[in-house]
Amino acid sequence: MADTNLMSIPGQVDPVPVARDITPRADGRVDLIGLPKDRIRELFEEAGLEPKQAKLRAKQVFHWLYHRGVIDFEAMTDIAKTMRPWLTERFVIGRPEVVEAQHSTDGTRKWLLKTADGHEFEMVFIPDADRGTLCVSSQVGCTLNCRFCHTGTMKLVRNLTPGEIVGQVMLARDALGEWPKGSMAGLDDAEDEGHYTSDGRLLTNIVMMGMGEPLYNFDNVKGALKLVMDGDGLALSKRRITLSTSGVVPMMDRCGEEIGVNLAVSLHAVTKEIRDEIVPLNKKYGIEELLEACAAYPGASNARRITFEYVMLKDKNDSDEHARELVRLLKQYKLPAKVNLIPFNPWPGAAYDTSTPERVKRFSDIVFEGGISAPVRTPRGRDIDAACGQLKTAAEKKSRAQRDREAAKAAEAAEAASV
Repeated sequence: MADTNLMSIPGQVDPVPVARDITPRADGRVDLIGLPKDRIRELFEEAGLEPKQAKLRAKQVFHWLYHRGVIDFEAMTDIAKTMRPWLTERFVIGRPEVVEAQHSTDGTRKWLLKTADGHEFEMVFIPDADRGTLCVSSQVGCTLNCRFCHTGTMKLVRNLTPGEIVGQVMLARDALGEWPKGSMAGLDDAEDEGHYTSDGRLLTNIVMMGMGEPLYNFDNVKGALKLVMDGDGLALSKRRITLSTSGVVPMMDRCGEEIGVNLAVSLHAVTKEIRDEIVPLNKKYGIEELLEACAAYPGASNARRITFEYVMLKDKNDSDEHARELVRLLKQYKLPAKVNLIPFNPWPGAAYDTSTPERVKRFSDIVFEGGISAPVRTPRGRDIDAACGQLKTAAEKKSRAQRDREAAKAAEAAEAASV
């Protein structure tokens, strides 16, 4: 049983973030994942190292954590052997616990993960011919209650820490074998640690589109993404990172100024009445206010367009008139925009149906004719509930015993295949 109480927060009230950068551990050690170099240095000093030594060790450890992806202090070959047990006694290099990993027939992979205090959340990796995108969660649950979204039916439990957010990226790199010199062979070779890039790798892009509203966990998301973008660490360009918001207007300018990543906006409707219904946050920050914030988003340009996500709901928001109004609104606010049309992914109890392919194509054609790109997103991972809007902790649908039976069956099948 998880020992963190639910945050009792209705959808229209800004959640109070959990003011911590580290999740306490039962063994008293401190998990270094999610911490910037200066914070690691501070912890080393508090643990008894002299300032100069703490600064040197923090630089070394930071490089091994975020650039090399090691999970054991003994692998840090440029740190004295006598120092490594001192580190192991006081600190730990964590990863989210993997409860279950699923593979879709289309190559999509989904992980059910668990925090140190027992809460479960999900992440998804979506491979394509020219890129691989990791969909990262920012909260356990969600507070926005968007009516078309399965994830939105969950209660918000708590914000994820920077370590739990960046840990998803590191876990994905573990699974894909994409750390530099993943075998740890040749570590003594010269290497410019500040210029590691994702070129030629499977994981090329990150989208903050998993469970939760990233801008309601701004500080922790910012801290995690700074580590992802750090040239001495994970070193992923900000141009390869997209943050999706349902429209937390007061935080959007700060997102552009302080994080600087691409922006995606969950629009989904072009009238107050419909958006109030399907995205209740609209009652607090309306369409006009939201689009004004988009127009002012720092760094937005024709080269870095804002993506407007639009889930296609049959007979709700998918008419020709809606398409024309969408074009009018985006042009009225002179937005450098593209529209992602998303076929609705149904789930048991959903109040809506999926628009027909013909209706989706007609909607797309109208937007294209208006001079705005409007591709239709190909649904991915539907067979493992990993498609857009489907993320909802699998533990609610499966018992631990059922998962254990499935894992045992899979192991048996693998053993039989190898004979």
